[in-house]
Amino acid sequence: MIRVVLPYHLRTLAHVGGEVSLDIEGPVTQRSILDALEARYPMLSGTIRDHVTQQRRPFLRFFACGEDLSFELPDAPLPDTVASGKEPFLIIGAIAGG
Repeated sequence: MIRVVLPYHLRTLAHVGGEVSLDIEGPVTQRSILDALEARYPMLSGTIRDHVTQQRRPFLRFFACGEDLSFELPDAPLPDTVASGKEPFLIIGAIAGG
C-alpha cells in the first residue's frame, strides 16, 4: 500500500481526508502513483499533470523522505520506504508571490 498526502484543494476536489492509500503493481514511481491516483479519483485527472504532456503542473511539488523529487524523472524508482508504505509520497501546493 502506497500512502499519498494531497494538498487541501485536491483533497477537497477528491472528497478525501489527509491521506489516501493506493495499490501499485510493478515499480513504484511518480508515474505509477499518479496513474493509480487518477484512476481511483478521476476528478484529479489534469490537476496534477497536464493532460497532453503529462508534465507536473507548475505550482505542485513532489516530496518523499524529506527530499524534493519534483525534478526527478517520472519513471525513476522511489525510495524503498515509500514503496513499502512507511513514508508517504507528498504532493505539495507551492506558494509563489512577492
